[in-house]
Amino acid sequence: MSVLVNKDSKIIVQGFTGGEGTFHASQMIDYGTNVIGGVTPGKGGQTHLGKPVFNTVKEAVDKADADTSIIFVPPAFAADAMMEAAEAGIKTIICITEGIPVADMVKVQEYISTKNCRLVGPNCPGVITPEEAKVGIMPGFVFKKGKVGVVSKSGTLTYEAADQVVKQGLGISTAIGIGGDPIIGTTTKDAVEMFMNDPETEAIVMIGEIGGQLEAEAARWIKADGNRKPVIGFIAGQTAPKGRTMGHAGAIVGGKDDTAQAKMQILQDNGIYVVESPAEIGKKVAEVLGKH
Repeated sequence: MSVLVNKDSKIIVQGFTGGEGTFHASQMIDYGTNVIGGVTPGKGGQTHLGKPVFNTVKEAVDKADADTSIIFVPPAFAADAMMEAAEAGIKTIICITEGIPVADMVKVQEYISTKNCRLVGPNCPGVITPEEAKVGIMPGFVFKKGKVGVVSKSGTLTYEAADQVVKQGLGISTAIGIGGDPIIGTTTKDAVEMFMNDPETEAIVMIGEIGGQLEAEAARWIKADGNRKPVIGFIAGQTAPKGRTMGHAGAIVGGKDDTAQAKMQILQDNGIYVVESPAEIGKKVAEVLGKH
């Protein structure tokens, strides 16, 4: 079982024929991901990487039954790309693009709230269900199939957490990099809720950072939901000076109380197993699952 993407997902790449789209689509196809084609306006009818190119997302949905999109479109056009995917009926939209203006994301968020879809990102590494589908820019070889869900604001720490879990002889159900921008589609709580409701995810790794309320919101939801599965938490930025804005654009630090230590305390107060270092994540997962 997995969340968001699996071997049956029918994936298109928006910005397919550009440099980034070409490079990462090639990697996704090599991984075995079911990429059914891509979208580049004005190049419809051509083939690229052995896959059809469509002029619009709607054409990809109508002709190839696409249900998932990954977006490698420059920042100025990314908002339109996300809204086009939502309008066309794509169910899972994953936006890798960074540097999208906040004002654009306000419009996107409002627009997609009326559509039956889920946005992951922007400015994120994507989503991977190991050995089934890699819809993003993460190094696939790090991830092995298993029963631990990972949600992270940080791309690098997503890979690190997966590596630590795999080194303990365990594996990943799905890893979701939600991105670190001020306005994102899927929040930490959203991702945790999906994992809580996935029958084959047995534990969850939740990686956050100083700034913002996403981790605290998720932690309180986990407790209110009854702590159904063990959650292992790590907060990056423990050595940051108090009150200093650091990390992602979304990590706007709200004064002296908004520190890594304060967040870690909130996580602990809500029944989450908090580790001090990324190097401890795998061991803690194995411990709580009774493997060691």
